[in-house]
Amino acid sequence: MENRSYEPEKNAKDVSLQELRDMLAEFARVRGWEQYHSPRNLLLALVGEVGELSEIFQWKGEVERGLPNWSAAEREHLEEEVSDVLLYLVRLADVCGLDLGHAALSKLVKNANKYPVAAFARALP
Repeated sequence: MENRSYEPEKNAKDVSLQELRDMLAEFARVRGWEQYHSPRNLLLALVGEVGELSEIFQWKGEVERGLPNWSAAEREHLEEEVSDVLLYLVRLADVCGLDLGHAALSKLVKNANKYPVAAFARALP
């Protein structure tokens, strides 16, 4: 078993979805967790993490972009919960045999066709 460090480098480049997928697969494999990572179980874990993310905003009302009034601890908590959601989503896509990056780009193209800029430009005051 590889004793890999998951500590991000200070000047690390952006990580790809494929790199995250591979790291998560290894992380689960070396811990013997693959047996628990069925699509259903991962989906339920993802929903739980979305709930935890929602709790952060539950009583704050609207917040400004960039979260200028949040403490370092609040920002760190948010970062952890957003990361949990991302990691479970990447793992779910992998276990289901989906290419999440390709699927997201494809969906973006579909949305661009469904909601063309010209239609919204006419609606602006």
